[in-house]
Amino acid sequence: MADSLLRRFFLPKPNRFFLLRLSAVALATVLFFTQVLIPLRIEGYSMEPTYRNGTFNLCWRWRYLLSEPRHGDVVVIRFAGRRVMLLKRVVALAGDSVAFREGVLLINGQPVTEPYVRMRSNWNLEPRTVAAGKVYVVGDNRGVPIERHHFGQVDQERIMGGVLW
Repeated sequence: MADSLLRRFFLPKPNRFFLLRLSAVALATVLFFTQVLIPLRIEGYSMEPTYRNGTFNLCWRWRYLLSEPRHGDVVVIRFAGRRVMLLKRVVALAGDSVAFREGVLLINGQPVTEPYVRMRSNWNLEPRTVAAGKVYVVGDNRGVPIERHHFGQVDQERIMGGVLW
């Protein structure tokens, strides 16, 4: 009796109601993992040690639905379509002045404590003001020379969401 119930539960007869339910579940799954949570495979070393190369995470698309990015947020940025995305940390917001002096981040002329940065190179970057509608992003791995890093001002519209954990 119990064996029969389990078999019917896990292997129901493929009638049209079963196929309709199966289609609804498949559609809900596709929508959920394209519009709410986007699976990410992290490739690269720019966010180490916070996020390691080869690990997986999820992009929470609704993270900035009702709010704006803040200093220190880790965001997913649409780089080339929806297939190539960058994972970066927001270090400055619109109107802020951002600079690097001997590897130390300066926001509005003040040094910023960044406990997530383990190794620092001697990055030097003249002060620049973040334009309206943009944020300034950079990776956590500052041990890499500045020439080999992708960072800078990004349109807020390009932010796909926040990292789930």
